[in-house]
Amino acid sequence: MFKASSQKEVSTKLMKGLLDMIILQYLSSEPMHGYQVITKIRKNFGVYFGPSTVYPLLGQLEKKGYVQSTWNMSFERPRKVYSLTTDGQSMLNFTEESLNLICRKITVATPEPEIGIITTKKITV
Repeated sequence: MFKASSQKEVSTKLMKGLLDMIILQYLSSEPMHGYQVITKIRKNFGVYFGPSTVYPLLGQLEKKGYVQSTWNMSFERPRKVYSLTTDGQSMLNFTEESLNLICRKITVATPEPEIGIITTKKITV
């Protein structure tokens, strides 16, 4: 069993790699402004990605056409609210299918010492 610090490191690395898809998933349930996204990630995953990470990523997702933004002027100060586009939903669906396929295919061959038969052990991610 590896240490909790190693688990946190692996979790953070996976989060960084999938951050754009996590944001798209959040936006698929409701439109949000950037600070809401930051707060939700921290609450759900225990990992803090600050404004210097999240806002540029939201901008990239918007340039790719996966999200669109509008200004909400009903707050004390205006907030840019992001929502998922049809292309963003398609990308999210494709990514989910791809990740499920990868998880199903990840196996480790482990020899059975007593009889020398190779078995597979599924790794849960």
